[in-house]
Amino acid sequence: MSSESAPQPLRARAAPAPLSGRLRVPGDKSISHRALMFGALAIGTTEIQGLLEGEDVLRTAAAMRLLGATVDRLGDGAWRVAGRGIGGLTEPADVLDMGNSGTAARLICGLLAGHPLFAVMTGDASLRRRPMKRVTDPLAATGARFLTREGGRLPLAVDGARNPLPLDYRLPVASAQVKSACLLAGLCAPGVTRVVEPEATRDHSENMLRHFGATVRVAAEGHGRVIELDGQPELRAAPVQVPGDPSSAAFFAVAALIVPGSRLVVENVGLNPLRTGLFETLREMGAALTVANARTEGGEPVGDLVLRQGELRAVDVPATRAPSMIDEYPILAVAAAHARGASRFRGLGELRVKESDRLSGTAALLEAAGVKVEVEGDDMIVHGTGGPAPGGGLVATQMDHRLAMSALVLGLATRAPMTIDDGGFIATSFPDFVGLMNRAAGGAAIEAA
Repeated sequence: MSSESAPQPLRARAAPAPLSGRLRVPGDKSISHRALMFGALAIGTTEIQGLLEGEDVLRTAAAMRLLGATVDRLGDGAWRVAGRGIGGLTEPADVLDMGNSGTAARLICGLLAGHPLFAVMTGDASLRRRPMKRVTDPLAATGARFLTREGGRLPLAVDGARNPLPLDYRLPVASAQVKSACLLAGLCAPGVTRVVEPEATRDHSENMLRHFGATVRVAAEGHGRVIELDGQPELRAAPVQVPGDPSSAAFFAVAALIVPGSRLVVENVGLNPLRTGLFETLREMGAALTVANARTEGGEPVGDLVLRQGELRAVDVPATRAPSMIDEYPILAVAAAHARGASRFRGLGELRVKESDRLSGTAALLEAAGVKVEVEGDDMIVHGTGGPAPGGGLVATQMDHRLAMSALVLGLATRAPMTIDDGGFIATSFPDFVGLMNRAAGGAAIEAA
């Protein structure tokens, strides 16, 4: 489903039964993007299992094909990538269309910067509104040249560096996307590329670089980290097992915590400590959330989330936790709406440059359900109802899949149904979200409006 096709309104009503049973969510989106990209840069053939087959990741697969890699789907979640080696990507014969995926667009900018080729990148209406200067400005130091629309927005043209230079860059704001773009560019440059982040962000790129044979050094610096990458390695094809996406599991976790009587197990969830800020926060709220069958797969910690509905209390979330849960604030706000007391989420400026202005979008979502919410600078205060919210509103999702899914989860436990103006683009990250949620809830809790 293209995010620019006809709108698909959806309505969520009180779940007909408690959420129960065991389920699995699709593969981790961040790891799926990177598996395809690093596979394309490796020598040999990379076998991937559990790849997320949402529209965002399929855009990355298509882009890798246009850049000369051989990318084949073998079956459900099973893919094979025959790589070109570092510096071996070829000039694309067509425009790279990244759809709704900011992750793909920003990381591929880094990948292109280090290659001596010309490429043009675009995206859907939502992505074309999102700023790219935070990536193109540091990448220009490699010698690559970028042309964008006013404000650094797509469509974007890149003339990659013929003799790329290594980067030494201190991120002004913690961002795994910007960090990863710099590391991807550094693969093609001689010497050491050095990136300093003010807060530790998800480290899937560092983990996967090591998995494919690159030398990466990481050292703590205050709340953040210094990452050094030795340039021009020979990446070797390596199998990748993609765990379940914790950002997707978050919707089922919160639904199980707020729908009365629920007991649910979400299996095979990636539990990278730089991605689990939401689960830590939910425990601080008193959530009955435990991990079973903890293990390590492909260098990433994995486990099963065991959840039981119960009373939640308000929480004060520090700004330092934002990088580990930046995508989960809308669904955390849904949990906070059911908690007793006023919750404060601090330091959410990064949410203003997501698929939408996700800060104002989350506030509007709660207001549509009759929940009092305030935005003070980059902080959000949610005044919990201590139980079911009134509901009954219409949410403008702004082509943002996480706002859409969060609003639908909220509707599973409000007194009146919640409606969203469009759910078609949920497929960008979670193609079977509605079907899986309805099965867990014992009936058609979410339907076309």
